Amino acid sequence: MTDSRNDEPDDDHAESLAQSYRRAYDNRIGFGRKPALILVDFVRAYFDRDCELYADVQPALDAALRVRAAAREAQIPVIYTNVVFHESGMNGGRFFQKALPLRHFVAGNPMGAWADGLEPAASELVISKQYASAFFATSLSSTLTAMGIDTLLITGVTTSGCIRATCVDSCQHGFIPIVVEEACGDRHPAPHASNLFDMDAKYGDVCSEHEVVVWLSGLGQSVRR
Repeated sequence: MTDSRNDEPDDDHAESLAQSYRRAYDNRIGFGRKPALILVDFVRAYFDRDCELYADVQPALDAALRVRAAAREAQIPVIYTNVVFHESGMNGGRFFQKALPLRHFVAGNPMGAWADGLEPAASELVISKQYASAFFATSLSSTLTAMGIDTLLITGVTTSGCIRATCVDSCQHGFIPIVVEEACGDRHPAPHASNLFDMDAKYGDVCSEHEVVVWLSGLGQSVRR
C-alpha cells in the first residue's frame, strides 16, 4: 500500500495525524503459510450504471481476476461471497431496513448476479451472506479453520463496507487479513483511502496486487516441485 503516513504533511493537522499513527501503529503482520483468496460481492449492481449501487469499480475487478489467476496457479482455495435476501427482506434485519439499495439483492434480482468475467469454477466455494462481513452468520470461519488456513487475501467491494467488516472479522477470528489494495473498490476515493489506511494501521496488512501475486507465484512454484 502507498503509505500516506510517510507523505509530507500539508498542514499541522496532517503532520499530527502522521506522527500519531506512526507512533501507535507502525507494524506489519506479513504473510502466513497457508492462504485462501476471497472475492467479496463482485456482483452486477456495482457495475450497472442504471443501479444506484454503481461504483465504477471495474479496475478493482480486473485486479481481483489477476489475483485469482495467480491463486488458481498456486492451488489455494478461492471463495466468493454474494448477498441474498428472502423476498420479504426479513433475514436482512436492520441492515436491510437502513440500506435501501439492498433490495437489489433479494433472491432472483438480476443485480445480484456475478459481474462479467467472474463466474466461479465448480470447485470453488460460494458463500451467501446477509450482512457486511463475510464471517457474520456464515460458515466461513469454520471452513477456513478446517482447511488449516492462516491467511485471508481479501478483494472486493466496497472498501468502506463489506471489505472493512470482513477484514476486521478476519482479524477477530484469528486469520491474517491481507487486503489487496488495487483489487478493492468503493463509490468514492475518500472512504476508499481512509478505510485502507485504517485497516492497514490496526487490523491487517494492505498490500499491492504485485506484492501478492509475487508471493502467490512463489507458493505455486513450491506446489509444482
